[in-house]
Amino acid sequence: MLERVTLERRATAPFWLSVATYLGAVLFALGLSLIILTATGVPRDALFQELVMEVFFDRDGLARTLTAATPMILVGLSAALCLRLKFWNIGIEGQLLLGGIFATTVALYDIGGAMRLPVMMLAAAAGGALWIALPLLLRLRLGVSEVIVTLLLSKVAFLLLQHMVFGPFRDPTHNFPSSPVLDAVERLPRLGFGNVHAGLFLALAAAGLCGLMVHRLRFGFAANLTGDNPDAARSLGFPTVRIMVVVILLGGAMAGLAGGVVVAGTEYRLTQQIGLFATFNGIVVAALARNEPLAVPLVAFLLAGLAVASGSLKVFYGVSEGIILTIKGVILLSLVTAQFFTTFRVTLDRTGTTERAA
Repeated sequence: MLERVTLERRATAPFWLSVATYLGAVLFALGLSLIILTATGVPRDALFQELVMEVFFDRDGLARTLTAATPMILVGLSAALCLRLKFWNIGIEGQLLLGGIFATTVALYDIGGAMRLPVMMLAAAAGGALWIALPLLLRLRLGVSEVIVTLLLSKVAFLLLQHMVFGPFRDPTHNFPSSPVLDAVERLPRLGFGNVHAGLFLALAAAGLCGLMVHRLRFGFAANLTGDNPDAARSLGFPTVRIMVVVILLGGAMAGLAGGVVVAGTEYRLTQQIGLFATFNGIVVAALARNEPLAVPLVAFLLAGLAVASGSLKVFYGVSEGIILTIKGVILLSLVTAQFFTTFRVTLDRTGTTERAA
């Protein structure tokens, strides 16, 4: 008879255990996802074609995947940086929307002249950082949960977006609420491969710089220590508050930059759909990458492939959006569970006899 379950935090997790739990979680999630898709009526022989060949090996499919992965890399970096400091950024969508609004403002008012596109990207990053600054301030000064504040501010950002596209920014020549189409100088250049644009290089550079900061700079070491054990970081003389401010604002800037990239690289205008599922995608990417900036591009690429494949599954097999979100949820929960068993050792006490479960 089971009398007690004890959790013991591992001092260090063996590399083989981290790899085994991660791969096990991925295989479990993949198998369960295939069962779900088969149960919804997708033929088994079509799964490999739709989920692999059409999105990763077909030229048009690969171009769509890379295009979808570009903003996903940036929102994944946003979530990963914040989670490293134990800051739950549930307002990535709002920060992305502010980035899109700021970038569009620069474009519509012709700010920056010949340097307008770089100014748009900088403004987008500033918009995202500004929108995360208030939750950060409330967390540091008053201890208010960032989960609630960032979530509520996303709603405020969406209302602000609606005000802009229905009001000051609305294109009078267009039947739907959106801004005027951006000029050529305000668009990220295409790379000659479908709709893939230079924002991909921008996202990869951001991932590389974040990885450099985390692994090679003294500041990154201090940030990691602050996230893991702030008391120890303070005792060693690190300015923990300043470190948290810089990293969290950088996380917001990544989300805002994603908004600017979508506006200038994909939509070419400000619309109500630019931030759809940004928060969910960012958290899933960060969780799958285990908050490792250098792993974010690969994970974002794979999830972007799932997003592209979901379009075909919806059209040809009637798979609903709810099923796609369920599959993403299965992947996320599987990885979170794997991380739990990597972090903790579970001990079962059966009527006085202790057994280690993991």
